[in-house]
Amino acid sequence: MTEFSDIWYHSADNLRLYARDYACRDNAVKNPHTVLCMHGLTRNSADFAGLAAHLCQRYRLLVVDQRGRGRSDYDPVSANYTVLTYVQDMFTLLDQLGLERIITVGTSMGGLMSFLMAAMQSARIRAMVINDVGPELDPRGLARIVAYVGKLPPVADWDQAVAQCREVNAGVFPDFSDRQWLDFARGIYVERDGVPVLAHDPAIAEPMGDDGASAVPPDLWPVFRGIAEIPMLVVRGEASDILSRACVERMRAIKPDLQSVTVPRRGHAPLLTEPAALQAIDTFLDQF
Repeated sequence: MTEFSDIWYHSADNLRLYARDYACRDNAVKNPHTVLCMHGLTRNSADFAGLAAHLCQRYRLLVVDQRGRGRSDYDPVSANYTVLTYVQDMFTLLDQLGLERIITVGTSMGGLMSFLMAAMQSARIRAMVINDVGPELDPRGLARIVAYVGKLPPVADWDQAVAQCREVNAGVFPDFSDRQWLDFARGIYVERDGVPVLAHDPAIAEPMGDDGASAVPPDLWPVFRGIAEIPMLVVRGEASDILSRACVERMRAIKPDLQSVTVPRRGHAPLLTEPAALQAIDTFLDQF
């Protein structure tokens, strides 16, 4: 496993939050760019272990656990589980570390966070890799997510955890091996008293509402237009039910220099360790 250091910091409302810090391993690289990796709704920093192992030769990577996920504190006020709150947490982390300019990699919710961070502090964002999300969400995928987030029954052992992962994500990773499913499960569950439990607070679903209407800020197209000058790569799963092809084309119409890649045999969202994704990310980041 690629080595990382632990970072602990406190949010404005005094939650203890966590991030992994992968130092750049290439001693010849002076002042390497810092890449901030932000996971999706129910995930955590483990999501980016593979990408971090690939990129940390050339970049410093900060990989966060948003509040209510992973090793970060759960919020006693579920209404705080919103994208805008997470964005403020990210600025708190960057301020603490004295980082004035970064590249973001955001999966799903993390991509929405990238959009808002760029809108709020555009000078701070050098470039963005947006993984399988856009200024509008396909209602099919949103309904699928709302149907299971915060509602999954507990499991008794790792076999049941793997089975639950397969049930929820079979359409996302249709070619996963048994080993890959186990690795995936160990990334989103943690073991407590010998029993796997999901590594997030079930209450993260509460602010979304029954129809998911509050899952994202309303109408992000004006935000996207406002950040169109920032270099951007969009990664889309071929079978994504969150980011439609039509949405990507509309993004390109607004931002003609938009770079994009479609990852075969992936739904929402690619892991970013797929060969097509890695090649596109390497090519994109080599510009900076």
